[in-house]
Amino acid sequence: MDLNKRLMIALVLSFFILIGFSYFFPHNTPKAGESNSTAPVTATSSASAAPAAPMAGSDNKTVAASPAAPASKEKASLSGTEVLTNVETRKYRLKIDRFGRIASAVLKEPKYRQDDGKPLDLIDPKRTRPLEVRFEDTTLNKQAFETPYSASAADLDAQQGTAVLTLTQKLSDLTLTKTLTFHPDGHYDLKVATDRPVTYFLTSGHRPEADKSRYMIVRGVLIRDAQGVIHTIEDGEAKETQKFDKATILSSFDRYYASLFFNFKQPFSVVVTPDTGNDPLPFVAAKGPMDLSGYIGPKEWKLFEKLDPRLTDAIEFGWFTFLAKPFFRVMLAIYNFVGNWGWAIVLFTLLVKLVLFPLSYKGMMSMQKLKDLAPKMKEIKERYGKDPAKMNQQMMELYKKHGANPMGGCLPMLLQIPVFFALYRVLLNADELQGAPWILWITDLSRQDPYFILPILMGATMFLQQQITPNTMTDPMQQKIFKWFPVLMTFFFLTFPSGLVLYWLTNNILSIAQQVYINRAYEKHKAKFKAAKKHEE
Repeated sequence: MDLNKRLMIALVLSFFILIGFSYFFPHNTPKAGESNSTAPVTATSSASAAPAAPMAGSDNKTVAASPAAPASKEKASLSGTEVLTNVETRKYRLKIDRFGRIASAVLKEPKYRQDDGKPLDLIDPKRTRPLEVRFEDTTLNKQAFETPYSASAADLDAQQGTAVLTLTQKLSDLTLTKTLTFHPDGHYDLKVATDRPVTYFLTSGHRPEADKSRYMIVRGVLIRDAQGVIHTIEDGEAKETQKFDKATILSSFDRYYASLFFNFKQPFSVVVTPDTGNDPLPFVAAKGPMDLSGYIGPKEWKLFEKLDPRLTDAIEFGWFTFLAKPFFRVMLAIYNFVGNWGWAIVLFTLLVKLVLFPLSYKGMMSMQKLKDLAPKMKEIKERYGKDPAKMNQQMMELYKKHGANPMGGCLPMLLQIPVFFALYRVLLNADELQGAPWILWITDLSRQDPYFILPILMGATMFLQQQITPNTMTDPMQQKIFKWFPVLMTFFFLTFPSGLVLYWLTNNILSIAQQVYINRAYEKHKAKFKAAKKHEE
């Protein structure tokens, strides 16, 4: 009994800690341009911070493993640089600046818009841009930020087929060439070469600046190694230079979008240095030719799976990824059948309820028995309160006599915690819900209900569920917490995405139906029990 109470309190507290706290107290990351106590690490300082790692294309030879950072004067000259090449695919319009970097990535699909309705540009002009190259040698690095590239074309159209762009930078004693092959689906192939061996670093840039929400969402850098292990460095947590050898995916990501490199045939080395506000800034390191594929845009499951199923690992679902990924696969299969993400959420919730029903049934029946035994249990506590051993013995005999299991109500509750948080992350992070309608007034499941109908219904159904669910609590404080819990949940969910609220509402409705069924089944069980007992007498 006491364990059940503790689990229920733990469920409430875990919700407020993991969701409520992160919503009201998000990470306080300095804005671009603000002072930062940890400056980008230079080649000299990083060499002593960690051992050198083998670089891509260097035949496993070790080299110093950190890029030199642009000086403040050089940084100032980089802002507002003119456009060298315009690239258009079916997904986006890119602008390549005169330093060979992606200066703008505007998504073309209508669902990708800012809150004011303007087209969404994934690049923050004040932060490090994708495809920027830095060198280990500070003198060479200084030249690189003063010498513009030349381009093979001013405009490229890759909407129907591939288009190739060659960018060339001629320094005093070095020529660097980037060859980019753009594909209609938005991904590109990249080859980087230098006319002599030199250590250089190519960045996927600071993560896209497209999501300003306060939800419990991971943003930062993701690295997948050759063994499939995922390493994540969140914004604000890059306090020292880190090195990762044999990476297959490098992604700078936020909630829905990513700028990433990948190569599953030839793993590459990654160096992550602290940027403004201790945000992670990743680089692919090389001493020789570099061969990668890249992408910038929304993290679309189908596109990633088409390019390489392993690329779906770049879609970050947090602690419960081991559950979230199969959940999303099932939900995607349902969506492919019904053609509507709202109904896919409803049917998936129903499926989860059906799978967990046998355990829920046993747990709820046990709770019903414990509710009926509450007066006798209270009497035992009053009689044997000063003798814990005797009290526990009497309690166990009471449970055995009536076929009650005090642990019976725990398992369904424990199972719901990881299921909820896995679905929470899926419904918050899945790009597919952006712009996805359900019915009537719900035109975008990734945004809040404009009329707050779903959250209010969710709170009402939660209150109704409480009324018909057995409650064995005797502590006044616990009773108050659960009395006001539906109100608090309604308040929290007012601004949550409609897809998440729809899941919780559907779960409440199904739980009510399940509880009604179990209440009736228990009444029949009690009637049979009484009849059998009367027959024995």
